[in-house]
Amino acid sequence: MKNRKSLIAILLAVVMMLCIAGCGEPAAPVETDDSTPATQTPVSDPVTEPTAEPDAEKVGQTVLRCAFNQSIENPEAQTLLKLSDDLYDATEGRYSIEVYPNETLGAQKETLELVTAGALEMCLVANTIIEGVASDFAILGTPYVYDSIDHQEKVFVSGKLDEFFASTEQYNFNIIAAYSLGSRSVYTKNGPVTSPEEMAGLKIRVMQSDTMVQMINYMGGVGTPMAQGEVYSAIQTGMLDGAENNIITYTDLLQYEVAPYYSYTNHLMVPDELCINSAVLASMPEADREALLRLAKESIPYCFDLCEELRDDYRATCEDYGVIFTEVDITPFQENMAPFIQEVANRSEASQAAYEIILSER
Repeated sequence: MKNRKSLIAILLAVVMMLCIAGCGEPAAPVETDDSTPATQTPVSDPVTEPTAEPDAEKVGQTVLRCAFNQSIENPEAQTLLKLSDDLYDATEGRYSIEVYPNETLGAQKETLELVTAGALEMCLVANTIIEGVASDFAILGTPYVYDSIDHQEKVFVSGKLDEFFASTEQYNFNIIAAYSLGSRSVYTKNGPVTSPEEMAGLKIRVMQSDTMVQMINYMGGVGTPMAQGEVYSAIQTGMLDGAENNIITYTDLLQYEVAPYYSYTNHLMVPDELCINSAVLASMPEADREALLRLAKESIPYCFDLCEELRDDYRATCEDYGVIFTEVDITPFQENMAPFIQEVANRSEASQAAYEIILSER
């Protein structure tokens, strides 16, 4: 496995170097990473061999390749497949989207680098990855900034963040949609967590982001950044006391086997953003470009609805496996987090404007 991953890294590096040589500018640096799938399916050619075949009748004259880090069954991947079909219909067969799941094109950090360099058309990555390039985006993934999933959906479909999303064009990519798998909560190995006092001293895995580390620290625990692929064994061996994630990912990655106490802290709703290379977007005929932008926005409520249906199913599955779910009074956690929210919101004028938009949709 290590040799295969090394091969992918080498191939990605070669693609990046060739692309950089062609365009004359390096990709913007990305400093963070997010969860990886439970299994990875490396391929010999990460740019030309898809693992998710589209409808044979709806393959466009131009195929936009889109990298995704989780399985094709994931609701966000299913949303992308529907978006592809809708785009094919709207452009009379001129465009479609090919989804590459399971990190076949590399981890999220790598795929965003490929998009910014022009070696890949699209990717769907977590907000923490965007934050590593454009620090203003930290506000969109700040804990307790959304009152609920419905509130977050209202923000994303409102169109009020369009200008904010367009600001990434300076890094050679545009954000055309934002999705969410749901609120993230803390799950632990040895018992539930219902207060900051019960979090004290617990090593909780977070995504590899300074914002995420500070989040757990404010909640009372010890934020421990770690690649997702290492979390299961780290909890199993006691290196970690637990982690935090939405119930869909928690279930898909089988982490209920080692951390069977799921406490509804509902502290975080990390957006996943659909990115497209700016030159690719600009090169599309105007009518087709407008169709893609419109359909991408229309796909947002579809994804939220699909995730809502699945969350209930996943909870039932976890209960069958013995997971203990605990409702939590989140007020003390919110009070602890209030200074951090203000600190993130006031880092720049752009962050403050985005925060005000979030508040306006409550």
